[in-house]
This record gives sequence, structure tokens and C-alpha cells, in this order.
Amino acid sequence: MKIGVIMGGISTEREVSLQTGQEMINHLDRTRYEVVPIVIDQRADVITLVQQADIDLALLALHGQYGEDGTVQGALETLGVPYTGSGVLASSLCMNKQLSKMLLKAGGVHTPAGLYWQGMDDYDPQAVELLGYPVIVKPNTGGSSIGIQIVHSEKELLPAVQEACRLGQDILIEPYIKGTELTCSIVDGEVFPIIGIRAVHSEWFDYKAKYENGEAEEKVIELPPIIEQRVREAALASYQLLQCKVYARVDMILRQDIPYVLEVNTLPGMTANSLLPKSAAAAGLSFTQLLDRIISSSLHVRKQEWEMV
Repeated sequence: MKIGVIMGGISTEREVSLQTGQEMINHLDRTRYEVVPIVIDQRADVITLVQQADIDLALLALHGQYGEDGTVQGALETLGVPYTGSGVLASSLCMNKQLSKMLLKAGGVHTPAGLYWQGMDDYDPQAVELLGYPVIVKPNTGGSSIGIQIVHSEKELLPAVQEACRLGQDILIEPYIKGTELTCSIVDGEVFPIIGIRAVHSEWFDYKAKYENGEAEEKVIELPPIIEQRVREAALASYQLLQCKVYARVDMILRQDIPYVLEVNTLPGMTANSLLPKSAAAAGLSFTQLLDRIISSSLHVRKQEWEMV
């Protein structure tokens, strides 16, 4: 089978995507797959390079806008090329934090309350004061903690909002929930061992903590059975409500034994420091076996979807 590893892209997460793609290439079983790296530098590359490569499956290593938001998935569906992970709808929903939070809340999943601003015209320090400092300011789209800041006072608010708006126009402002940071990886509807996260030198799990060696402690966490069940149910409910397929990673904060879902990642990082491979390893799956499972499940899901059209 000829596998095209699609990576790079035009988002702020390009470098992380390149790392994910290279890690995938390093671990794909060469006795089973012919591997073709496909590096995206501009929008049109997806169509032209995929057509030229004549692949059987697109293994998506993209992150952020134009990669994780359903646009590339739609292009591949137009080309009739199967791809890994969630479909167009789930990819688009999960990329939009505000929309996904609305759906999660309607489905009974706890998620932080907050403000949604569509640009600087909505700037309202008094509304933030009512939320209570500290708050988290984040772009409504994007990942890898890029553009996210903790704001402790009104003095810090304006520059943080300006930076977040610069990256994505629409932004979210949420109360900073201090608790235990958790992540739940899900593959084929199976919740893998829960990983607890602690930033070593940062106040929270920021970009540096995520991708630099020694900046975070990430290990399988032992929770009381009732609490673990609550966390697993919240993760799986989020996965199902947002119509995710094949695999995803659900990030949350556990505070006073209540899991608050922060976001759902439909193409979670697969770098050497990433959480999904660590969770899979704790479940007894090597990186190579994890990729095999993602590939076989994706082929099955796409076949089912396309047979219904």
C-alpha cells in the first residue's frame, strides 16, 4: 500500500506538523507500506501533490488551519483519496472551540464558561472583570497553545487580546481553572490510559512545556475508580458528540473531582514528545502498531462513509 504522509501546511503549527510527519515516517512499517512524504507549502499543493503521488491513503500529519479544520479532508474526498482520522464535519467543529463548547455543554459535558469575542470591537474589560482574574485568553481556532496566555489583571488584558486576535480574529476568554491537567486519547472508541500532565517550569502546559524535553511531566495517572470513570465518560461523550472518527485526544482539567473538557483534537500531535503515543504505549501499543491501527481503521471508516453516498 502506498501511503502519503501529508505534513507542513500554512498554519502557525507548521513546525509541529513537520515533526509529527517525520516521526510517522520513522515508524511506519516498510514491509507493509511504500511511504511518500508530501510537504505542503501552499493551499494548492494538496491537490497537485496528492495527484502526482498517486497514493492509496493520505496519512495526515497536519495541524491547525487548512489541515485540521476539514478543508484538506474535503479536498481529499473530492479527489477520492482515503485519509486518516475524522471527517469534514468533526474536523471543522473541533477546530472551532466556541462551537464545540456549545455542543458539549448542550450534551451535558462540563466545559469552562467564558466570553466569545469576534475581534477587537468586542473588547470589554468590565466583562472580564466579572469573570474574575486570572483568565485564559486564546484564539478560537488553532492549537499547540500558540497565542494562549494567562492574564492576571486588566493591565495584561489588552496585549493578550491583541495577540490572540492577530492569530485568529475570534477569541475566547475563560476563567483560569486550576486543577489537574489530563488528556484522554481515544482510538476506535477505546479510551486509552489517562495521562496526567504537570508543567515543570511554566505556570501551565504551554508550547514550551509541550514540545521541549524536560519541560513537562507526563505519565499515566492513578485516579479513584469513580473519578476515573467520570473522566473516561466525559472524554468518550465529547468524542461522540462531535462525531469524531478513528482517533482523537480530549484535553481537560480535573477540578474538585469534576472533569472540564477544554478541547478535542482530531489530529493530535505525534512527535517524539506527544501524548497520544505515550498513552498508546501504556496500553501496550508501539508507535508502529498505533499507526497500523489508525490506517486500518481509517480505511474501514472511509469505505463505510463513501458507500453511503
